[in-house]
Amino acid sequence: MPDFCAAYGCSNERNAQTKSRGITFHRFPKDSTLRKQWELAVKRKDFVASGRSLLCSEHFRPHEFDSTGQTVRLRHGVKPSVFNFPSRSQKRAPPRATKASRKAEESLPAESPQPLHEDEPHSNADHNYALPASPTALKARLREALARVESLEREKRNSLLRERRAEKRVLALLQDLDTLQATL
Repeated sequence: MPDFCAAYGCSNERNAQTKSRGITFHRFPKDSTLRKQWELAVKRKDFVASGRSLLCSEHFRPHEFDSTGQTVRLRHGVKPSVFNFPSRSQKRAPPRATKASRKAEESLPAESPQPLHEDEPHSNADHNYALPASPTALKARLREALARVESLEREKRNSLLRERRAEKRVLALLQDLDTLQATL
């Protein structure tokens, strides 16, 4: 099962690439007070760390690591402090409606064709071979497919058993016929 950083907006995954970049992953502490501080520092709504929850080394300052041994460890009692949260001031102000902007809007054609971008991937979820956009939808499709495979395998096994029973019945009837013909 892949391990991902639990920090908001961080997409680091534990793999060979991140290892080669020197990124290490650290489990949430077992001490409940320090664990709670880590959970609050992550700033994810209703986030509760599980036993497998991790944070990558990008959320700690360099002096918070103990790299005297072979493995890189965090010093005792450190809290994650390096995050890339969006600032609250990034809300867009509504555009002002000036005379010039209203005139420009009126002069635009009613329907302007949207240019197609060649480099953007197009996905049509209408087809059964198209991948869903979200991993949860993909997992649901996988579960459905596995359930269907299991159902078909059960059906196949039952059909084979039915066929064997029918063959045995036919053989028994043929033997009865042979014995009847021999007695006549």
